[in-house]
Amino acid sequence: MALGLLLLPLLLSKVQGDPEVSLEGSPGDRVNLSCRGVSDPTRWAWAPSFPACKGLSKGRRPILWASSPNVYAHFSGRLRSLDTGIKRLELLLSAGDSGTFFCKGRQENESRTVLQVLGDKADCKISESTHGSGYPKVLIALLGVGLVLGLGASGLVWWRRRVCTMLIWTTPPSGGTAGRPQWFLVMPPLFMLL
Repeated sequence: MALGLLLLPLLLSKVQGDPEVSLEGSPGDRVNLSCRGVSDPTRWAWAPSFPACKGLSKGRRPILWASSPNVYAHFSGRLRSLDTGIKRLELLLSAGDSGTFFCKGRQENESRTVLQVLGDKADCKISESTHGSGYPKVLIALLGVGLVLGLGASGLVWWRRRVCTMLIWTTPPSGGTAGRPQWFLVMPPLFMLL
C-alpha cells in the first residue's frame, strides 16, 4: 500500500503528461526558457498562439537545433543559449511571441513552456486596422490619381497629334484646279505643337 502511494504521483504525471510551465511578460522583457525532464535536448520548436497575426500557419515550427547555431527568423537576434547546449535559453520578448515552446530530446521526450506576451490578442485584425499602417489606403489613392492623370495626358497627346495632322476638304478660292475639291494639310498654331 505504501509503495502504491509513493508511485501514484509518478503514474499520474505519466497519464497527464508533463505539466506545463507558464510565463508572462511584456515586449522588451527577458524570459528564460528551460528544458525540464529532458536530459539531452536536440531542438526547440514554437507553436504561436495567434499565428494569423504574424501571417503564419497553425502548428509547430522549429526555432533552434543543438547541431546548428541558426535561429528561426522570427526570433533572430533575440534568442540566445544560456549554457553550452540548448537546455536553457533567454528570449527578449516582442509582440507576437505568445505561444508554446517545446524542448525535444533524443528519445522524443519533451517539455513545454507556455508564454503569454501582454498585449497579444486573438483579434489582431481589429487592432491592426485601427493601429496599423495606412499604406494600402494611400497606395490605392495614389494609383487612382496616377491612372486619371495618365489617361488625361494620353488624351491630350492624342488630341494634339490629331489636330496637327488634320486634313480638310476644301475648294481653293480661285483658279488652280478648275474648282475641284482638294485635300489640304492644315498646320496648327505653334502653341499646339508638341
